Amino acid sequence: MGSIEMRRITGEDVLLLQEIGRKTFAETFSSSNSKENMEKYLEEGFSLNKLQAEIDDPNAEFYFATLDNNVIGYLKLNLGQSQTEIKHENALEIERIYVLQEFHGQNIGQQLFEKALERADIQKVDFIWLGVWEENRRAIQFYVKHGFLAFDKHIFKLGDEEQTDIMMKRPMSD
Repeated sequence: MGSIEMRRITGEDVLLLQEIGRKTFAETFSSSNSKENMEKYLEEGFSLNKLQAEIDDPNAEFYFATLDNNVIGYLKLNLGQSQTEIKHENALEIERIYVLQEFHGQNIGQQLFEKALERADIQKVDFIWLGVWEENRRAIQFYVKHGFLAFDKHIFKLGDEEQTDIMMKRPMSD
């Protein structure tokens, strides 16, 4: 495998972001959800208008993981009032880390996570946090391994179904 490169997503990347976003979300969650709920979420959650607004948000950052100029994963980070829940002024939210299924087990998620840590360090935040579906054991284990602790739960609506996300955070030390 060649070298993985990280690059910040710009407004011109919205179609690529929509494609990788829909594909990785479907790969991750289709087997656990109804076709109707998945279709509704993929249509609404990854609409071009919604994604363009997220890219244009000055408190949100997206990064692609690329291999040989092909997008194989992505990361979304939120600061300040763009965080989905906590909105702590000195925190960073990892809203999304997704990697194409064919690249699982090849350290791509780890590299995206390290990009998030790098950005948290540059921003000098007190802690980083995220929400992860309680049924996504693989992701939960990954975050626990990296020092995250559960601190709360919240409801994530996928179509007409309510699912529970575990909210986890990790302090950033000096």
